[in-house]
Amino acid sequence: MSWHREPLVGFDLETTGTDVETDRIVTAAVVRLDPDGTVSGERTWLLDPGVAIPEQASAIHGISTDHAREHGVPAATAIEEIAETVAGVLRSGTPLVVMNARYDLSLLDRECRRHGLESITERLGAVPSPVVDPLVIDKHVDKYRKGRRALHALCAHYGVSLDDAHDARADAVAAAQVVRRMGEMHQPVGTMPLPDLHDLQVTAAAAQSVSLQAYLRRTTNPTAVVEPAWPVIPRSR
Repeated sequence: MSWHREPLVGFDLETTGTDVETDRIVTAAVVRLDPDGTVSGERTWLLDPGVAIPEQASAIHGISTDHAREHGVPAATAIEEIAETVAGVLRSGTPLVVMNARYDLSLLDRECRRHGLESITERLGAVPSPVVDPLVIDKHVDKYRKGRRALHALCAHYGVSLDDAHDARADAVAAAQVVRRMGEMHQPVGTMPLPDLHDLQVTAAAAQSVSLQAYLRRTTNPTAVVEPAWPVIPRSR
């Protein structure tokens, strides 16, 4: 049976910014989709990240500092629950779908370190797998398509509804639906065993990073360094 015809679990974070080393988790969602598209299980979290949420981030996901402080769970408590929930999904062998996994999983890794908790890698005793990243796969199967590749753009391209973008639950569901459509439309990927698909994404992500770095150096950022590792950026210290 092809992996995309089996249950999938979507995972998404909304955060204080885009730097995996310094930014914090604000909301998180882990959502299980059955083969017929039914949501059969979900967990969501609102955190008090312990720092002020920049206005630019609040404008995207709608969570203010005051709201997070009043209603959010202490960060350490929530991050332990998130990390163990994600690790449990991966232990079960169910594909974990993460849009731009390199960011979300790396930020979760750094949050675990910040709070003295075991990372996903430490809990599993291995690199997180099986992970399915719609961003990496889409760039691999349709590398010359022009236009944006953000989640809302992938949803439009693959015919998936996204009614509440930048809500962690909505984004997690949409990412899982997108990769299901990818598996249906791109048979070489859809019929690939999960270990092979994971290895393909490691190789593809590295190649995509080289291409992006070359593009940035030619255009807007001549000193750009784009991390090639996937799905977790190695810790620098």
